[in-house]
Amino acid sequence: MSLERYIPFRKSDIVTMCQSLFSQQEQSSFREFSDLFASIIHFEYHKQLDDLKDNYAPFDPNADTYLIKHLTEEDKLICQKRFATAFANVLNAANYEVITDQDLKDALNEESLFKVRLAVSFDDFAEVVFYRRGMSIKEEILRTWWGLKKQTISFTNYDRVAVFIRFKDEAYFKNCNKKPLGFEPGSTIIKLFQNVPKADLEMLFPNSEVRMRPIDKFIISASAAIGGAVVLVTKLGASIVLLIALLSFWLGLRDENVEFTQQHMLSLGIGLGVFGSFIFKEWSKFKNRKIKFMKALSDNLYFKNLDNNAGVFHTLIDAAEEEDCKEAIIAYTFLLKQKQPVSATELDFAIEQWFENSYHCKLDFEISDALEKLVRFDLAKVEHGKYQAVTLNQAKQTLDARWDNFYQY
Repeated sequence: MSLERYIPFRKSDIVTMCQSLFSQQEQSSFREFSDLFASIIHFEYHKQLDDLKDNYAPFDPNADTYLIKHLTEEDKLICQKRFATAFANVLNAANYEVITDQDLKDALNEESLFKVRLAVSFDDFAEVVFYRRGMSIKEEILRTWWGLKKQTISFTNYDRVAVFIRFKDEAYFKNCNKKPLGFEPGSTIIKLFQNVPKADLEMLFPNSEVRMRPIDKFIISASAAIGGAVVLVTKLGASIVLLIALLSFWLGLRDENVEFTQQHMLSLGIGLGVFGSFIFKEWSKFKNRKIKFMKALSDNLYFKNLDNNAGVFHTLIDAAEEEDCKEAIIAYTFLLKQKQPVSATELDFAIEQWFENSYHCKLDFEISDALEKLVRFDLAKVEHGKYQAVTLNQAKQTLDARWDNFYQY
């Protein structure tokens, strides 16, 4: 399993961890540097958040505000494309990985932990992208044979899954004679989930429908067949024999006349009533079993759902901001501790070893992004592929000047 870019520690904890590498006299100064750097990153992401909100507003299904300008379909499409690009950039900054088409196909083919078969109509979507962050192997005990047998299985689990789906336009659903349920044609929905087994990704689709598993169909069919046979024999047996004899007489296949009395009619009517009630009972069993599965699906999603639509990119902006801060603060700390300029590879190795040795955490540190931010903010200099950090005092003065010059009126 490949290592994750995600740093599984809170920003405040990372600052504390890095602060411990400095002397007692430097720790207060480092804390000031971290606070100032985090404030500048927060300011930059505030603009990204506003752009996301503006581009998502025309097709936000949960909007409670008015649009002051009529947008054409072309305008909406431009907004959707801008939003999709910006959203993907934020997810990348938050160290999410794209779930490939092959991963989705594998999920649909693998046996689900959630013992319900789901069907997904992919033709309803104009665009589908799944992202995940945090991948681990977990174990779970499943009960089979009506709880009499226990089975321990291992599965791939995603800590976070973000879903981006754009539906096809209204013309498609009219041509297919489909009635959309729970969504508007042409709309874009985004959702965020937690603790999703890879084999159960299909339950995150908004148009997934419950389908009976073969074992459920067999149980219901066998029960209905046996029960139906018993009802036919006990309640309608004599009447059916009489009807066959009567039909044979009418068709000329039998010479002897058949007498069909009022008592026979009454018996046949009662038998048909019993058989009809049996059919209704079995149909109700089928519907109730399906409702039970749908309730299990909704209950499962209730505890996995973290956020929807506009709320998702508010959450992800915060996650991206945290990851950017953590990466840059860690890189600056280790660069400052070097007595001479070092390459990106050397710095990357030192940071990953520190995480593994000191905190038993293996990760793939995003060194390129971290160094890019340090150079852009003039917190580090690069010559011939070697990087060197400026002093803490210089760093604070540089960041303070940048903060003071955000607005010049």
